[in-house]
Amino acid sequence: MKLLPLLALLLASVASHAQIAAPPSPPALSSKSYLLLDFQSGAVLAAKNQNEAVEPASLTKLMTAYVVFDALRQQRITPDQPVIVSEAARRAPGSRMFLELGSEVTVEELLHGMIVQSGNDASIALAEAVSGSEEAFVVLMNREASRLGMLNTRFRNSTGLPHAQHYSTASDMAKLTAGIIHDFPQYFPLYSLREYRHNNITQYNRNRLIGRDPHVDGMKTGFTESAGFCLVATAQRNDRRLISVVIDAGSDNDRVAESQRLLNYGFESFDTVKLYASGEPVHQLPVWKGSRQTLRAGFADDFYVTYPKGQGEHLHAKLESMQPLLAPVRAGDAVGTLRLMLDDEPYVEHKVVALESIAVANMFIRAWHSIRLLFN
Repeated sequence: MKLLPLLALLLASVASHAQIAAPPSPPALSSKSYLLLDFQSGAVLAAKNQNEAVEPASLTKLMTAYVVFDALRQQRITPDQPVIVSEAARRAPGSRMFLELGSEVTVEELLHGMIVQSGNDASIALAEAVSGSEEAFVVLMNREASRLGMLNTRFRNSTGLPHAQHYSTASDMAKLTAGIIHDFPQYFPLYSLREYRHNNITQYNRNRLIGRDPHVDGMKTGFTESAGFCLVATAQRNDRRLISVVIDAGSDNDRVAESQRLLNYGFESFDTVKLYASGEPVHQLPVWKGSRQTLRAGFADDFYVTYPKGQGEHLHAKLESMQPLLAPVRAGDAVGTLRLMLDDEPYVEHKVVALESIAVANMFIRAWHSIRLLFN
């Protein structure tokens, strides 16, 4: 089919008249593994060893937070719920919120201590508040990892302390970060806090990009001797959001500098636009043997596309529908594919779904359509 009218209008509005050219090469980084993700489109803009198993260190606390946020959403716990600090939480090694044994601390305070101060004691206290024990909580962590499509991740604790069977990847950490931003926008601002004070001790957010780059508003650092210096960062400029993951940089300065270089590269070298909104009809497709003869088709989620800056006019789209499309059809069923081409090269494809249900027609219409299909 021809370029769809709305798509043609959108691409024309952002296109320049530059000749098509490859985007600049990604920056050369020394980190063991890294990835740069466009949040809206899901496009990977730069990557190295993104699926290699690595030790996530305190990046683990992103999943700890995700599970706690979900428990809050389901009202299994509440923000003002008091939590009594256990011996296991108090004696947690590594970074600490400095909880005192037997003291009462609210879930909200513990979230601040875990997210801003990266407290291992706060992580264990939250795990016990949600599930009764850290071991039971880890089961939930791995369940959510599987549901989010983190196929190369396995958690063994809530803190990120080293364990031979505790691992993840840069790609999976990007998926988890995107999940927090998408699923829990009400808690996301916690990741932009510069400092938090508890027990008369003020500690500062270890993500030094916050405050240095006004566009950076999260997410999490990680460090152990075996994992090296790690940083997940996210930034929003105008309506675009990028997520960078840097694993095993040489130093704290390196993880900050390399994350900044990745984010700058993504914003400066690519454009992202929304082509269609969720539920917006893309096309009317013919339906055979149905109670109606046409079907409204579109996308289950907002459809964004990322492309090299200034090359929107070189994108072309074709909608390939499943034909013959026979009733019954249920809303959400896949009915075709929208294929984007960058000049003559395949670029992006996205599943098109039915936006409505169409029941089977009566026997006379079905018989007539069967005859027509013989000659179609």
